[in-house]
Amino acid sequence: MPLGLILRPECYLGRLPFYESAVYLTSHVGSLSFQQRLSYTTLSDLALVLLDGTVFEIVQGLLEIQHLTEKSLYNQRLRLQNQHRVLKQALRQKHQEAQQACRPHNLPVLQAAQQRELEAVEHRIREEQRAMDRKIVLELDRKVADQQSTLEKAGVAGFYVTTNPQELTLQMNLLELIRKLQQRGCQAGKAAL
Repeated sequence: MPLGLILRPECYLGRLPFYESAVYLTSHVGSLSFQQRLSYTTLSDLALVLLDGTVFEIVQGLLEIQHLTEKSLYNQRLRLQNQHRVLKQALRQKHQEAQQACRPHNLPVLQAAQQRELEAVEHRIREEQRAMDRKIVLELDRKVADQQSTLEKAGVAGFYVTTNPQELTLQMNLLELIRKLQQRGCQAGKAAL
């Protein structure tokens, strides 16, 4: 962003009423609890911080990072599932070969041992999947905290690090509001051309 825009606040004056009215109107389209939790001061503060477009760029960057993180975590889980599938196939093959080579009178003992081995492998697989799922949840929680911290540092009203479900819902609604305003701004810019 050119330094001249930062030093000339009159450049923003034309956009302030647009953002104030857009923030106010868009916030009243959402759920009643969302509307009730947003004061006019919060909406005005949000409109002011949106003026130079930096917050839109930050939100877009955070969204891209989130998508990359989700894709990476998804691929890690798929790799683990594939490893488990290969492990179970190899175990089945090993069991089948052992049964074919086994003498008939030893077959019940072998099958019982194989059943215990299969149950142990399935238990290990469930534990590894649970560990992976916990890792994914923790990583996503860290990303949420990073996003909250980034937006708080950018001065976006309503953002701070929290795990309170109601506050998280409010922040998600604020993010959706910002994204809608960004889309409206882009559409308005295209219409002006």
